[in-house]
Amino acid sequence: MSGPPPDGVPVLEVSDLSVRIAGLHILQGVSFTVAPSGVTVLLGRNGVGKTTTLRAVLGLTPRGGEVRGTVRMGDRLLGGEPTHRLVRGGLGYVPEDRCVFAGLTVTENLRLAERRSGTPAYDRVFELFPELNRRGRQRAGSLSGGQQQMLAIGRVLLNDNRLLLVDEPTKGLAPKVVTEVAEVLERVAVAVPVLLVEQNLAVVRRLARDAVVLAAGRVAWAGDANELLREPELTRSLLGVGTVASSDGAEVVGP
Repeated sequence: MSGPPPDGVPVLEVSDLSVRIAGLHILQGVSFTVAPSGVTVLLGRNGVGKTTTLRAVLGLTPRGGEVRGTVRMGDRLLGGEPTHRLVRGGLGYVPEDRCVFAGLTVTENLRLAERRSGTPAYDRVFELFPELNRRGRQRAGSLSGGQQQMLAIGRVLLNDNRLLLVDEPTKGLAPKVVTEVAEVLERVAVAVPVLLVEQNLAVVRRLARDAVVLAAGRVAWAGDANELLREPELTRSLLGVGTVASSDGAEVVGP
């Protein structure tokens, strides 16, 4: 994978980012940085703009939406560039809804993700997700939710990246698969920085070094992730976290 920037230099800088969609002012001057290594987690209750932030970084704001502010990846200003160029430049994206091509096989989905500029790292993908190798001829639409998430992550890992944007990778998955996905992201983050949106706080505790909390379209808190999670009252006030908030017993961010 592509090497991180020099120590101490953020891989991503978001400054005064504002987004309006269909008359709604979703992001209102959001500013934060992503460290050149490890996992930075973007937290917040449902509907505060976490996915909107990732999509704005990628240039995927819906047509008619208004985006203001600046986004830099290293010395590169990202605003206004088409998404495909950002991806070719090393910005990887795993969307919340996985977006696999249901009518194509696993192998065909992976081939579509290959970039012209390098040799696809199938060995890396199949080492992390051997299930994908075994199911190469199976149509993606017939995979389980966990297998589709493996495919979505595998596609982005075929290529070298400077930064990965990963949106709620454990959402709706069985506990065993949640653990598998977390293990993969933990290994990946050793080589390439990750900006992660995640609601499962056990996963956040395991993976995140830094945290950015959004509330009402703004940054409400930023700092060391463990420091945030060590303060139950702070966590509850910012995230609406109770004791147990999911059917499988996992502690998750509230609505």
